[in-house]
Amino acid sequence: MHGNEAAPEELFEQGLAALHLDLSAEVQQKFMDYIALMLKWNRVYNLTSVRKPALMVTRHLLDSLVVLQHIKEPRLLDVGSGAGLPGIPLALARPDWQIVLLDGNAKKTRFMTQAVADLGLQNVKVVHERVELFKPEQPFDTIISRAFSTVENMTEMAGGLLAPEGRLLAMKGVYPLAELEMLPDGFTVKEVIKLDVPTLDADRHLVWIERV
Repeated sequence: MHGNEAAPEELFEQGLAALHLDLSAEVQQKFMDYIALMLKWNRVYNLTSVRKPALMVTRHLLDSLVVLQHIKEPRLLDVGSGAGLPGIPLALARPDWQIVLLDGNAKKTRFMTQAVADLGLQNVKVVHERVELFKPEQPFDTIISRAFSTVENMTEMAGGLLAPEGRLLAMKGVYPLAELEMLPDGFTVKEVIKLDVPTLDADRHLVWIERV
């Protein structure tokens, strides 16, 4: 499994090095605390199908952090955040960003609220609401989603929450060719970026969408 037998801490440290990310030992520990929380709540809430800590490092933590360099800060909305992915890893790595985690599932927002409190994240707000009903006080510089609906749906539902110069980022597995042909009017694909997630043997792409 490409080194997934290593201890989660070790695997995470190696992944950070591969991504050229320098995080303090204290922050790295918070990432491990986050995994422990997911494992604990997963028994009751079924937050994720990933059950092993080492796989969580690869498929959740590193898979989230790989998008850092593509985000336009400081205001970020994570749509359909689920267990807090990618928003919580991004918030841990960038405490100066303001991040809203949005999900319509009460169990998942309950977990995220607990995680944000336990991890001491001052820069995160959890909102329990469907994206099409969400009315933020101001628009977002970046709206991101991981495994939330199609690119077309994401753009239709969340596009109105985007600042004029903002960017929509859809995290995808294989290159989503068919989805890209269905974009609503007023939006265009700026770029599809191939992501290289350390120790992950699977395709990952980031679809970057802007207003026309």
